[in-house]
Amino acid sequence: MKIALMDSGIGLLAATAAVRRLRPDADLVLSLDPDGMPWGPRTPEDLTGRALAVAEAAAAHGPDVLIVGCNTATVHALTALRARLEPDLPVIGTVPAIKPAAAVRRPLAIWATPATTGSPYQQDLIERFADGVTVTQVPCWGLAEAVERADETAIDAAVAAAAELTPDDVTTVVLGCTHYELVAERIRAAVQRPGGPKLTLLGSAGAVAAQALRRIGAPPAPEAPASGTLTVLLSGREGPLPRAALGYAEGRLLPPVAPAGEPRPAVDALAAPHARSAQ
Repeated sequence: MKIALMDSGIGLLAATAAVRRLRPDADLVLSLDPDGMPWGPRTPEDLTGRALAVAEAAAAHGPDVLIVGCNTATVHALTALRARLEPDLPVIGTVPAIKPAAAVRRPLAIWATPATTGSPYQQDLIERFADGVTVTQVPCWGLAEAVERADETAIDAAVAAAAELTPDDVTTVVLGCTHYELVAERIRAAVQRPGGPKLTLLGSAGAVAAQALRRIGAPPAPEAPASGTLTVLLSGREGPLPRAALGYAEGRLLPPVAPAGEPRPAVDALAAPHARSAQ
């Protein structure tokens, strides 16, 4: 069994670690785009082109399922990815956990990248699942980029700025960017009010991993031997796991990178025609 995950950077580590815990015997393919990151500031058309190229680089390794480990890419490119790859390769998007957060019927905040905050996609989720619940959308300027670099000072500054935008009565924070799950406890420490109710943080990694296994009919087997291999693609080229990934527990959970195979084309060599077709 082989499971692929894609993102512009190491935000996919949260879902990757969740897959690893559920199926330690699964071979993993991580397809990142260091040549094109960050994706957030790109136009939807440009982002879709990059995402399609990164996805096809992963698809060339013959996975059974592809997880889009990025909220922003899911918002803008999921439809195009499914049109290109399904039904041969199931594609699982990452959706902010707004539905379970709203079910508690208490004020909640959604921390997300500026590109996702206020997007029609996120607004639709709020209208569908959070009717009558007070929702504060918090744009987290620079947080994903700081997590990507494992820049401790920048992470603390970005978390503090987003915490200032989070109302005191919020009891649940939805982590609407996969990068944020890597620093969840820092977010909790910044938002938890002294003497207030315990703060709940809701990410998507566990649900996404479970859905991917369901789609391919593979039940969780956490007791399986940790025999799965790891292949890392950097803008289409096989390479090492980014050093910053080892700064997080999720990155240290992964096996060593498998030896590189035949050289593959970089994403830039593939992106242009995909970008045109996505427009």
